Amino acid sequence: MKSVLRVTGGRPLVGEITVRGAKNFVSKAMVASLLGTSTSVLRNVPQINDVEIVSGLLSLHGVSVESDPVAGTLTMDPSNVDLARLADIDAHAGSSRIPILLCGPLLHRLGEAFIPDLGGCRIGDRPINYHLDILREFGAHVEKHSETGIHITAPNGLEGTKYELRYPSVGATEQLLLTAVRAEGKTELRNAAIEPEIMDLIAVLQKMGALISVDTDRVIRIEGVSELSGFNHTALSDRIESASWGAAALATGGEVTVKGATQPEMMTFLNIFRKVGGDFEISDDGIRFMHPGGKLNSIVLETDVHPGFMTDWQQPLVVALTQAYGLSIVHETVYENRFGFTDALRKMGAHIQVYRECLGGTPCRFGQRNFNHSAVISGPTPLKAADITVPDLRGGFSHLIAALAAEGTSNVSGIKLINRGYEDFLGKLAALGADVEMV
Repeated sequence: MKSVLRVTGGRPLVGEITVRGAKNFVSKAMVASLLGTSTSVLRNVPQINDVEIVSGLLSLHGVSVESDPVAGTLTMDPSNVDLARLADIDAHAGSSRIPILLCGPLLHRLGEAFIPDLGGCRIGDRPINYHLDILREFGAHVEKHSETGIHITAPNGLEGTKYELRYPSVGATEQLLLTAVRAEGKTELRNAAIEPEIMDLIAVLQKMGALISVDTDRVIRIEGVSELSGFNHTALSDRIESASWGAAALATGGEVTVKGATQPEMMTFLNIFRKVGGDFEISDDGIRFMHPGGKLNSIVLETDVHPGFMTDWQQPLVVALTQAYGLSIVHETVYENRFGFTDALRKMGAHIQVYRECLGGTPCRFGQRNFNHSAVISGPTPLKAADITVPDLRGGFSHLIAALAAEGTSNVSGIKLINRGYEDFLGKLAALGADVEMV
């Protein structure tokens, strides 16, 4: 696929698309299949690069992976799990951070694991120290090799532990879950992430035979078991992609029906969408997002961990807020460097200022630190076409929305990055009447 998309904007997006399983869940459920002694079947799987990467990583470790892209089904048989060569893992994973999550399952199955240096989107500090600390708490030995990566062993097995996160990190919570379910004894995690994708992972692990309880105060308790079976599970819908298309409908003055979108995981977004001036209709098979005409309203918004307003919803919504009347304030409390994407929006004519100060009331880790983590958007401002480069997955889709809303023709470079998390986004753009062309 070519990497530059020519977008002629200024026309509303109108039509119907389908969103399948959540990127932030599907890859973790695939990793969970390593823990089982029998075949696992995962349904509602999107065709995205992250799924291809994890499928390859599982195959490198001896897991048989069969895919039915049309049905959206993966069948994974972990009967012959084996160690993969570090060079193969490094070459296949690229910038993906998924290999760190394979460590707990591999320690249980093989007693050791190798991981290379890890990448990911450049939206803030996402260290793997939390992951390594958690593995050490279970009794794993971690050896860092500057040239070859990290070697992790558990010659005496893993034992349950008590652990409290300084921040309810999704990745760290996933790491602990995938490690604790087969560790000997009981594990308690305090200040855990409780995002819908985490709860769906817990549902998968319970189907496999795990004993997990979730308390109302962000405490997760796990009783380790000696053996887990496979699972048969349908992934929850991708609430990030659904909201992205909703924001695109709002920014372009259009109407987009997202089949597969579900209300329960999106209630916080839907409230904000309505406050801004958008409208929606919910049916059994999806959500129809609409710009009903008239003025959009400015808002004050803070991102937060679930059940707060998701950080991944912030970027596409900011594009729509450039068309709202008045001053909108957005305070980002989850990732410290997530407003880099606004540089391109300013280039296109948006009036956006970013600040180091906390422009909101939510307690924030980034207060009094050198991070531009608050934004003030003044609108409405007409957006004009420009040549822009995709900085990261979510910021890149936001740039695409801006190009669709702008007058004139934009060239969006690095568009392949969007394939990481948005299935067939070019086909969906065509279905919504967008004027786009790969060049």
